[in-house]
Amino acid sequence: MAAYLLAEIDGHGRLVDLVWAAASPEAVTPDGRFGSQLIGMPVTRTAPDVAAEKRWAVYQRVMETGEPADLGAVRIGDGEFTVRARRLGPGLLVSWERLDRLHRFGGMERLGNLGWGEWDLTSGEIYWSSQLYRIYERDPALGPLGRDEADGIVVEDDRPLQAAAREAFERSERVDVITRVRIGGRIKHLRTVVDAVRDSGGRPLRICGIVQDVTEQQTNVERLAEVERTLAAEHELAARLQRIILPIPAEPIDLPGLRVAVRYLPAGQETLVGGDWYHAAALRDGSVLLAVGDVAGHGTHAATTMAQLRHALRALAVVTSDPGTLLEHLNRLTCELEAESPELSATAVVARFDPARGELVWAQAGHPPPLLSRGGHTAPLSRPPGPMLGVVDDARYSDAVLSFHTGDVLLLYTDGLVEHRRRSLDVGLDAVITSVDDAVRSAPEQPLAELLARLRRANPDDDTCILAARPR
Repeated sequence: MAAYLLAEIDGHGRLVDLVWAAASPEAVTPDGRFGSQLIGMPVTRTAPDVAAEKRWAVYQRVMETGEPADLGAVRIGDGEFTVRARRLGPGLLVSWERLDRLHRFGGMERLGNLGWGEWDLTSGEIYWSSQLYRIYERDPALGPLGRDEADGIVVEDDRPLQAAAREAFERSERVDVITRVRIGGRIKHLRTVVDAVRDSGGRPLRICGIVQDVTEQQTNVERLAEVERTLAAEHELAARLQRIILPIPAEPIDLPGLRVAVRYLPAGQETLVGGDWYHAAALRDGSVLLAVGDVAGHGTHAATTMAQLRHALRALAVVTSDPGTLLEHLNRLTCELEAESPELSATAVVARFDPARGELVWAQAGHPPPLLSRGGHTAPLSRPPGPMLGVVDDARYSDAVLSFHTGDVLLLYTDGLVEHRRRSLDVGLDAVITSVDDAVRSAPEQPLAELLARLRRANPDDDTCILAARPR
């Protein structure tokens, strides 16, 4: 609470009384009067014993010298207060603060690592809280920092920011800025919030400020930013690698006796670059080799392993085109890679289409079953035996054979198409089967484009690679 008290001086220059000229609403006297009720009343009437107390002599000295005083702890009524007095014209500007409140505020200051200060432009008095001295690591006996001292510890690169803040303050704006200062050989990040009590012309009368040491928070922010930059660089590298080794054709491609369309749906989270891949190419004997695979995990490692498996399949297809044999070779390669990168695993499905015989031979390694649409009805194929790649050394993979003729549609896909954390696998598979049936029914002459248009919803948790094929 605060008050402005007019001084009554006798002929010998002694302070005989103080009269309440202005009071804050919360100002209260021992006799129960408060706020506007005090205006015009002598202090010796509201507090008869005050003239005999030590603080009266302090008030006298302030009036004589003009030097402000901090009386420390003073007992008033049933509480202890810290009292500050300064001369203002023909009277005193006096403020009281209960010590228990100050102690609570001091606790909050320490908890929030902040301190506060006040600069009375009328009297020139500057006050710093004890926590503000701690933040600046300054001996209270030296008093608050002067402007030149404060400017001298600001990091050079932050001086324009400091100047902009001062210009904003001169425009009567509230200032909230974080700058770096050099204290005790260390860099601190200090957040400063400054506002002012101004007269009717906008000139500041009293400046109030709060300073918070946010060094730890800023350090954590900078560390997080560095991690994000690292992750972004890794993501960009993996994405670039994926685009290079897994180009996705924009339109369906024609192969011997077969039309193939491919779609790649990246995970909903941009930071997830997966190991999903496909292969579709004609072989020298006139048949067509199709494959879809999925390397567990995300990031550069998954993308690199995906490239190794995809290129290995293409190279091995020169030696053999049998799907089961190809998967056996890929399994041995994955087991060797797993020795270098523990817990590496992958799945794949490989199929060879012979257009002359209208026959599809296929094998799988722990992969979701292909879907076959025939006669307006879609169903998953029965999977021949075959474990995941990289799990069992010298694993064997059996082939399955089926006819594949005009009007049929085959869908190879990775698990991201049917697996979702918010629904069961059966629900996901049923939804895809419904989409295939609807696409074939809606566009029997061009079912591939219609099918991929319907299967365009990305899984937020996993990449998805889809390969659709039909005989032509």
